Amino acid sequence: MGLLYIIGTPIGNLGDLSRRAAEAFGAADLVACEDTRVTLRLLNHLKIKKPLLSCRAHNENAAAGRLVAALDEGKTIAYASDAGTPGLSDPGAALAAAASEAGHTVLPIPGPSAFAALVSVAGGRDKTVIFEGFLSPRAGRRRSRLRELLDTGWAFVLYESPFRVFKLLSDLADLEGGRRICLGREMTKLHEEYLRGSAAEILAVLAQKEAQKGEFALYIGGGTEKLLHTTANKR
Repeated sequence: MGLLYIIGTPIGNLGDLSRRAAEAFGAADLVACEDTRVTLRLLNHLKIKKPLLSCRAHNENAAAGRLVAALDEGKTIAYASDAGTPGLSDPGAALAAAASEAGHTVLPIPGPSAFAALVSVAGGRDKTVIFEGFLSPRAGRRRSRLRELLDTGWAFVLYESPFRVFKLLSDLADLEGGRRICLGREMTKLHEEYLRGSAAEILAVLAQKEAQKGEFALYIGGGTEKLLHTTANKR
């Protein structure tokens, strides 16, 4: 039977790639990935040459079938999304499910995750944290789902693009402005920063910046946790 590695890769800083992840890439007969161009840069950094097969959101099921066929031949496959841990708002879940259902061994190679990285510095004391990832780009659906998440009373983590982060924060300020938020931008990269405060306070800080670049992750504290700061602060 075949062996499938699900590999967590850096969310920015290449120094965060584990030795075990590099060894798994080196041992694989084939590397499946979300974007071959992104993973090729990583493999070039490691000085590893392997055949690449794209397995991304819009072809995930079809690619999974081709990869299971390779596993049926006894091959070892390493799978990586563009950044972070596959299956967390990234492709990979369909491949892991198909491979395990076909009787192959599926092993995780733990690594970076924007979700875990943000939770570790958010300072939240919530015992329950919902991982939601990206919300719908449609305003009505976004606000409706935000209302549902806020109504649980639990903390939750969202991802957002620089093009919609202002709309998201505006919705949060309007729906329940007292929640404590920790916003991470460009995590582990050169211009990494974190802002803490209410949605309105963070909006005011972001509005002073010339342009918003990079992906954002937001930790929205549970409804019972009070704001620890009266103004948004950078750490």
